[in-house]
Amino acid sequence: MREASVNVLGGALQTCSTAPMTGFFRNGCCDTGPADHGLHTVCAVMTAEFLALSKYLGNDLSTPRPEFGFAGLKPGDRWCLCASRFLQAHDEGAAPRVNLDATHRRTLEVVPLEILRLHALEAGE
Repeated sequence: MREASVNVLGGALQTCSTAPMTGFFRNGCCDTGPADHGLHTVCAVMTAEFLALSKYLGNDLSTPRPEFGFAGLKPGDRWCLCASRFLQAHDEGAAPRVNLDATHRRTLEVVPLEILRLHALEAGE
């Protein structure tokens, strides 16, 4: 069951990515619900620096896993990150850019809006 699709700015949650298909529900949006214990709610644009940090911390997002239908992420891909991992990356100085319109409001339970705004994409990016 999904929760209301509202972004951190109070508007309708926009699509994060359908290529690659992302989201806890694999619907392209950073929706969440009771089963999403990792809170995969931050729509982020991958960077080499973030992907390296994530791999170092034990979550390899760049290596293809065909058995799971996962091609691996590369810089420039948009992906729904766990809110806590995004905050950790911010604290480590490796946070990726964030699409606020596609970031679910439940992110605010973990990451302050001021921090999200520091990493926000500019209009048209």
